[in-house]
Amino acid sequence: MLFAALALVPALAHVFELPNKIGLSRDDYLVVQQLYRGWNLLGIVVLLALASNALLTAMLARAGGKFGLALIATLAIAGTQAVFWSFTFPANRETQNWTVLPAHWEQLRIQWEYSHAASAGLNLVALVALIAALLPRRA
Repeated sequence: MLFAALALVPALAHVFELPNKIGLSRDDYLVVQQLYRGWNLLGIVVLLALASNALLTAMLARAGGKFGLALIATLAIAGTQAVFWSFTFPANRETQNWTVLPAHWEQLRIQWEYSHAASAGLNLVALVALIAALLPRRA
């Protein structure tokens, strides 16, 4: 559960900053995006969250509803990876990690920002499902 919670924190940060960043000028946005240098190293947290949730799901395979909740958590975290590789990473690659802004940079900004918001939603679903899966059953 720790890794799921750790993955949620930066994802929510992206959601809260989105309204302030989405309207920045070209030059200001390029400067702000440089704050993310080195954050790719935290990808290990996502991999650990995915692996630990998959392990929990396997362990709860015969636990009825708890299995379903753990599976939801695992699929939601896997979904964050699908979003990243489908939307975030291509924007990062096309902008050379936001050091170069092509002519259609505003479309890439929307793609990048909203992909992070979608990942935050998936991380939140994962954490809630995981907490519910780990709560003791009522007598």
